[in-house]
Amino acid sequence: MKDTHQSYWRSIDFDQMLAEHPIGDDFVAFATSVSREALRAHQNKLFLRCVARAWRIPFYQRLWGAAGIEPGDIRSIDDLPRLPMFSKSDIMESLKLAPPFGDFAGFESYPADQKPPAIMHTTSGTTGDPQVLLFGPKSREVQNLLLARSFRFQGLRPDDVIHSVYGHGMINGGHYVREALTHWTSATFMSAGTGVETRSLQQVELMKRFKATVIAGFADYVKKLADVARENGIEPGRDIPLRMISGQLGREDKAVMKEVWGVDQCFDWYGVGDTGLIAGEGPDQDGLYIHEDAHYVELCDIDTGAPVADGELGDMVVTCLFKDDLYPIIRFNTHDVSRRLTGKSSIGIQYDRIAGFLGRSDNMVKIRGINIFPHGVGAMLEEFDAFAGEFICLARRDQGGRDSFVVVAETTAPEASYADVSRVFGEALKRKIGIEVEIELTPKGATAARTQIDVRQKPIRLIDERK
Repeated sequence: MKDTHQSYWRSIDFDQMLAEHPIGDDFVAFATSVSREALRAHQNKLFLRCVARAWRIPFYQRLWGAAGIEPGDIRSIDDLPRLPMFSKSDIMESLKLAPPFGDFAGFESYPADQKPPAIMHTTSGTTGDPQVLLFGPKSREVQNLLLARSFRFQGLRPDDVIHSVYGHGMINGGHYVREALTHWTSATFMSAGTGVETRSLQQVELMKRFKATVIAGFADYVKKLADVARENGIEPGRDIPLRMISGQLGREDKAVMKEVWGVDQCFDWYGVGDTGLIAGEGPDQDGLYIHEDAHYVELCDIDTGAPVADGELGDMVVTCLFKDDLYPIIRFNTHDVSRRLTGKSSIGIQYDRIAGFLGRSDNMVKIRGINIFPHGVGAMLEEFDAFAGEFICLARRDQGGRDSFVVVAETTAPEASYADVSRVFGEALKRKIGIEVEIELTPKGATAARTQIDVRQKPIRLIDERK
C-alpha cells in the first residue's frame, strides 16, 4: 500500500529558504549591501507567488471577488493597495462558514494524497472563541528562522542559556520561540512558560541553577520575575548572570528593565500569532528593522485605511511574502499601531524601521474627542520612582453622559502621600495625553486580579465600563 503521508522536513527546500531569507552573517551581509531596487524586486517575486496561491483559496476568492478583483488584475506588488485588507474578524467569519478550520488555509486545493503537514495552534480565546492558526512546514520554518535571526542579530551567542516565559498549550507563542531557538541557534533553551505552567518562584530558581544569561518574554512578566527573585533572596546579576533580555517590550522603559535585572542589553521585537516576527531591534537599538525580505508592511490611517506619511501613527497592515503554502497572509490589518522612522540606519542596514508596538487601534478609547492607547500609559509613568510598574485603565461614563478616563496605578509610596503622588501622576498624564485623567492609587500587586498578569502573556490594560 502506498504511503501518502508527507514528511514535515522533506517538504522544505532549505537551500531555497536560506537563499531567500539568510540568517547570521549572511543576513548582515545581505541587509547591508542590498539596494532598495533589488529588495523591491525580491519582494515582488515572492509576492506574486503568494498571490498565485491565494487565488486557489476560497477565502481570497470571496474577499477579492467582493472587491471586484479578478485573476490577472494583480501583476506586481505595486498593485497591492488595490486589494482589500482583512483582519481577525474576517478569519473568525471564515471559521463560522467552514468549521472547524475555516476556508483560509486551502486544504482542499491539494490532492488528497498530497496534503502537506500542518501545524495548528489557536489564540487564547480570552475575549471570545479562539482563532485557529495554521502553518505549513515552509512558512513555519521561515517564521522560526526570522525570530532566530533577530536574536542572533541582537547578540545571542552559542554559549547562552535562554529562559523563555512565553506560554504553551494551544497558543503559538512558547512553541514558536522554542522551535526558533532550538532549530536555528546553538544556545541552550529553557522552556519555562507562564507562571501557571511553571510557578514564578520555581522559574527564578531554575534560572539560578542553570545560570540563565538571556530571558525571552513579554515585559510585564519579565519584570515581575525580578521582583519574585529578590523577595526570595535571589539577587539578579549576582545569582542569575543575565546579560540580555529580548522580547515584546513595547514602550516599556528599558532603563527600568536593565535596573531590575542588572543587564546591559534589552531588545524589543514585534510580531503577531498569524505572522511570526515582523520586525526587531538590532545592535544599534534605533527602532525595529522590518524584515523586508519576508514581510511587506504598510502603515495605514486607523479610520480611513489610507497610507500615512512617515512618522505618523497608523495601523500596521502586513503581507507575509513567504506564506505561499498554507494560509497566505496578504494585507492583514493587525490593528497594532506604530509609525515608520525616518533617517538612515547608523549600522548600514537597508531595511525600513518602525517605532515598535505603540498600542492597539481596536483597544483605543476615545474620551472627549481624544484617542488614547491604554498600553502606552505605563511608559508615561515609568519616570516616577513611586510608580510600581503595574496599572489598568478604566473608561467610565456618568449619568450625564460625560466620559472619564481612570488610571488605577500601583505605587510603592506610603498611603499618607497618595494625594501628592496622584497629583503628580495626573499632571504628567494630562500633559502627555491631553485631557484630565483620574488617578486611583493602590499598593503593589493589587491590580493583578484585573490585569491577570499571572495567567496571561499580555495583561489586560483596559476595562471599558461604558458598555
